[in-house]
Amino acid sequence: MADPKGFMTTPRQDWPRRPVEERVGDWDEVYVPGALLPIISKQADRCMDCGVPFCHEACPLGNLIPEWNDLVSREDWRAAADRLHATNNFPEFTGRLCPAPCEAGCVLAINQPAVTIKNVECAIGDRAWEEGFAPPRPPDRLSGRTVAVIGSGPTGLAAAQQLTRAGHTVAVYEKDDRIGGLMRYGIPAFKMEKHHLERRIEQMRAEGTKFRTSTAVGRDIGAAELRSRYDAVVIATGATAWRELSVPGRELRGIEQAMEYLPLANRVCEGDLESSPMSAAGKHVVIVGGGDTGADCLGTAVREGAASVTQLDIYAQPGAERDEDAEPWPTYPKIYRLSAAHEEARDLETAPAADADARLFAASTLHFTGDADGHVRSLHLVEVDAERRHRPDTGRTLPADLVLLALGFSGPDRTDGLIEQLGLAMEPRGTITRDAGFATNVPGVFAAGDAARGQSLIVWAIAEGRAVAAAVDHHLTGSSRLPAPISPYDRPMTV
Repeated sequence: MADPKGFMTTPRQDWPRRPVEERVGDWDEVYVPGALLPIISKQADRCMDCGVPFCHEACPLGNLIPEWNDLVSREDWRAAADRLHATNNFPEFTGRLCPAPCEAGCVLAINQPAVTIKNVECAIGDRAWEEGFAPPRPPDRLSGRTVAVIGSGPTGLAAAQQLTRAGHTVAVYEKDDRIGGLMRYGIPAFKMEKHHLERRIEQMRAEGTKFRTSTAVGRDIGAAELRSRYDAVVIATGATAWRELSVPGRELRGIEQAMEYLPLANRVCEGDLESSPMSAAGKHVVIVGGGDTGADCLGTAVREGAASVTQLDIYAQPGAERDEDAEPWPTYPKIYRLSAAHEEARDLETAPAADADARLFAASTLHFTGDADGHVRSLHLVEVDAERRHRPDTGRTLPADLVLLALGFSGPDRTDGLIEQLGLAMEPRGTITRDAGFATNVPGVFAAGDAARGQSLIVWAIAEGRAVAAAVDHHLTGSSRLPAPISPYDRPMTV
């Protein structure tokens, strides 16, 4: 503990964001470049180095948070990078994309603002690259065993890197034309610029991992054939089967799924398209769904120049403080949070009728109406109570030229035939069945990440990738020294 009084003398200070008017004019990350390092050592000083650090329990990766906070406070960046990479393959991803359940579990958060754990993590990850503390780590010798990883999101990449470093020959199969999964085409560049992803991919190539893009297993190559080529297969395809909204008028043109809309905007940033065929430019946009995907759609629509953007959340507006009875510390509380996209919408007044920023809370969609050409023009909604019962006389209508459905995901996509061709057993909720060792009912086939766990956070995805790698390594060699931070049955802390 570098400064025993740091948590008493130093207030919390977050990485500052660029002015709204500036950042909505581009697709660069929202934070002020270079503004984190001057403040981060003092912020790390606020860590109390607790005897029982609940930030460990709140993070499925088991990140050694007090240790690298202490090292950052002493500006020992090499040692901090070593301790961070000991539990997390991709801290520059999680430091930007994770909602930081570790901060909800920070002991300081009982009665003060938590330590800026996420910002410290991001600073270490970035500094590691700048100083050359993240070189490729190819194995000393090869095992002679081969593994196919299907899917290149955070679970697939983490599993592939761990297995490659253990000496196995690993090939990652990705249906899209670029590696990265949702980090590539689902996460907007203003949340994470893609050069962070490219840098890790090149590191993995240098370590020996092979990548096969534009290859949908089950369609471009038979799943059974792939299984016959490799000693083991890891399915890490994610949960990409989106949920639908079955209300009258859903068939109208202009009502799209969020994950049809976001990849097109990302392809514009990649230089593949001049403009998105679903661009929100000049349109009245309504986003149905109050989660992170909806917020990503919000920030994207604002940058595309929408005439208005409103986001509907079926839940009531949460309070600014934790409800100690319903969600006591150290669980992750549902409180009012102002993401960068919501801050932009608030300052630009994209939705004058909203309850807060661009959001209408406790709002349920009743139906859509369209014009004579069959294009959506309005969304009709009603307020609901906590049991989602309609409140009388609360109906209202919003103009809507583009409606984006961001209602979450139910499990892996089954249209490519992968699951049926392998004969995988499935859970009633639509995810892949697996045992305590991540193994499916098909010998040599393992499942990890959202495809088996269900929709979750990036830290859980990486933890799953690391854990399934240990299981596969044990399957191939009879033992494993790879870390397994979680089991398939672990879940976030709840009451």
